[in-house]
Parts: sequence; structure tokens; C-alpha cells
Amino acid sequence: MRVLLVEDDPVLGEAVRDHVAADGHAVDWAQRLEAAGEAMRSAAYDLVLLDLMLPDGSGLAFLGARRAAGDVTPVIILTARDQISERIAGLNAGADDYLVKPFDLFELSARVAAVGRRYAGNPNPLIKVGDLEVDVAARSVRRCGRPVELTAREWGIFEALLQHPGTIFSKAQLEDRLYGFDDEVGSNTIEVHVSRLRKKLGPAAVETVRGLGYRLGRP
Repeated sequence: MRVLLVEDDPVLGEAVRDHVAADGHAVDWAQRLEAAGEAMRSAAYDLVLLDLMLPDGSGLAFLGARRAAGDVTPVIILTARDQISERIAGLNAGADDYLVKPFDLFELSARVAAVGRRYAGNPNPLIKVGDLEVDVAARSVRRCGRPVELTAREWGIFEALLQHPGTIFSKAQLEDRLYGFDDEVGSNTIEVHVSRLRKKLGPAAVETVRGLGYRLGRP
């Protein structure tokens, strides 16, 4: 997924950015609401991680305005505010989930994955495709009963295809899901990752649609 992190604390922001990126997601980090708005006008995000207390305004007001404008991008609130009334206000404003600081980064990973599954239309974390058994929550794959080790980037591509069977992803769309604005992307990076996926999961795991891109195959 491509994730927008809106957090002004440099220590927490760096930790969250690096952890979510290590999970195979592309992460853009904005430390102001103005920068967050500009980022959302420039790219399509699959998820926003939103702090509520930003130097240039209220994250809650920002969320309310986005929802009022018809934006349905999933949002997980990250905040030090822990009163029940504030959690309710965040959820009523359109948030999909709520984490109170300090939080465990692995819990954040689980919640990011859960929100992603819900919006992909498949909340079940256990998926079987041919001879592949996939546990999306555990980020694990078994082929013919044997575990397969995927890198974070390989998992990012495979998860995108897995959660949207039948959908063709262009090379540019996959790059957007794996890399942020500041990342350098080689011209054949996606092709290399796809080639490695086929070696690990079977040659039919990822189907090439000539001239268009890639979609989940039937291994």
C-alpha cells in the first residue's frame, strides 16, 4: 500500500515511517497539515496515519473536511489523547481505527493490515491460491506446505495482486505502492521483483498482461 504519515514528532515519525516501510509499504511523511493536503492532491493513498495535534491545526478538523469533500481514504488516528470521548469524536469524524500513544509498532502493523484487508473487500487473513497458502496477517506464504521467504518489496507486490484478484496493475501503479516521493526507483525494479516472485511462488503466480501490467495468476 501507499501510506501517508502525518506526524510532527521527528522521533516517532521516523520510527513509524521506517517500520511501515519495512513492512513493504511506500510511505510519505508530512509534518504539517498543509503538506499532507498537498501530498494527497499529488498522489493516491491507500491509507493515512494521522496525528490529531499538528502545528498548523487539528487533525480531527482535517479529517472531517476530507470526509465532507467525499474522500474515503482509510484513516488510522495516532494520538496521545486517550479519553473515550475523544476516541468517539475521531471515529465519528470518519476514522477507521484509533491508536493511543505510546503504541507498539507491531500492533500498528496489524491494524494497518486489517484496515487494508477490509477496504480490499477480503477481511479473511487466510487465503488459498492454487498450491499457495497465504496468511496475510502473519505476512507468510507456504507453497505445497513449505514456507516461502519473501522480501518486503516482493510481499508488497504479491499482497497488492492477492487482495485484488483479476485487477491489472501497471508498472507505475506498483511503483506507487512500493516507493515514496523520495525513493529512487530503477527502470526495471518491478520486473526484477516479479521475476523473483515467480521463482519462489511458481511461474504462474504472477501473470503478465502484455502492454498493460501484471495481475494475480493461478499457480
